[in-house]
Amino acid sequence: MASHTKTMTEGKPAFLILTFALPLMIGNVFQQLYTVVDTMVVGKALGVPALAAIGAADWMNWLMLGVIQGITQGFGILMAQAFGAGKYKELRQTVGCSAILSLLSSVLLLCAGQCIAHPVLSLLQTPPEIMDNALLYLRIMYLGVPIVMSYNLFATILRSLGDGRTPLLAMIAAAVVNILLDLLFVLVFGFGIGGAAAATLIAQLFSSLFCLYRIRRIEVLSLCPADFCLQGHLPAKLLMLGFPMAFQNAVISVGGMIVQFVVNGFGVIFIAGFTATNKLYGVLEVAATSYGYSMITYAGQNLGAGKITRIRKGMRAALTISLVTSALIAAVMLLFGRAILSGFISGTPQEFELTLQVAYRYLAVMSTFLPILYILHVTRSTIQGMGNTVLPMVSGIAEFIMRAASAILLPAVVGESGIFYAEIMAWAGADLILVISYFVVIKKTETQAVPTL
Repeated sequence: MASHTKTMTEGKPAFLILTFALPLMIGNVFQQLYTVVDTMVVGKALGVPALAAIGAADWMNWLMLGVIQGITQGFGILMAQAFGAGKYKELRQTVGCSAILSLLSSVLLLCAGQCIAHPVLSLLQTPPEIMDNALLYLRIMYLGVPIVMSYNLFATILRSLGDGRTPLLAMIAAAVVNILLDLLFVLVFGFGIGGAAAATLIAQLFSSLFCLYRIRRIEVLSLCPADFCLQGHLPAKLLMLGFPMAFQNAVISVGGMIVQFVVNGFGVIFIAGFTATNKLYGVLEVAATSYGYSMITYAGQNLGAGKITRIRKGMRAALTISLVTSALIAAVMLLFGRAILSGFISGTPQEFELTLQVAYRYLAVMSTFLPILYILHVTRSTIQGMGNTVLPMVSGIAEFIMRAASAILLPAVVGESGIFYAEIMAWAGADLILVISYFVVIKKTETQAVPTL
């Protein structure tokens, strides 16, 4: 067995969760780094309209990414449970079946993405002056769906086996590649927004191949042709885990599109400011998603080993760590957010100041309520790790309802700044469902298994 795999069924939960999350966190920082650099290069080199074009495409891009991540994370739950139980033959069959399902899904998603790109942008009333660039960006990103799917599948396989180090190294390498290609394609060759999109996909391909190389060196994952099949109940079982998570992310994205529809009505300056802060959204939640991945693996492995009591202990530890982390990140953003946001914006002095005002007001609201988001990620991931992806899907529906309703109603009551609170209301709505769901699921799990210390 490769030295980078890790069992999370022994040892102190807080230490295991933190040490597993830290490499993921650093890797996510580098992933966000090249997203941020994309935005900075486009915003500074191509101006406010180009920045607004990327913003107009953001939620549609996230829709595709969210579906892909949901599918692969759902597959990873079964992998983590098999690894925790020491059932390596079952693990190999799960990985092989997941690979086939991921390939088929990527082809379907690529075709669907190309078909819906223009109609949806039009439906969202994307301003004419940014429509062409927004559409170009989306079409290129959607062409790369198989690349994005492969990276997410390979990273999920590694994380399910407790290897957070390899995805970290892959992200560091990808960040370097992406930044260099951004500068080359946009500043030197003048490829514009299309160059930024292409740079991101090439970087993802690099990270995908790196993860695949490491997977092939893991002894328990020495797959044979017979493992790559869609037989028995395994495909249905995997889809039953992956589909609710994909649907959950898709519903959340549709809520985001409704927000974007409202934002589009406020003009290009507002769109650009809103986009600048949204690009920092990933930085705000970078630790939250890392703790989430950690808890999926932690809960999955301990469920597979029949150690239910450890899941409760891990949940308490993860919440404590997450709340402290969110408070620290919020403080940094409130103190230095204006200076950070300045790096995304260019234009005339008036355009710059107006865009910065919008961006910082939004950032201040999100930072203040950040702990709500961290509770969401930890709780949802723990429930998913225990094999229940339906209740988190319900929380995604609640998130959609709260986000959409807030986006439509609050601006009508308090003006355009009301749109900043749509995200907060969405987080709070999801948390209400998830906290109740966690206690229901953990209680049910305890009654179905004999807990082991």
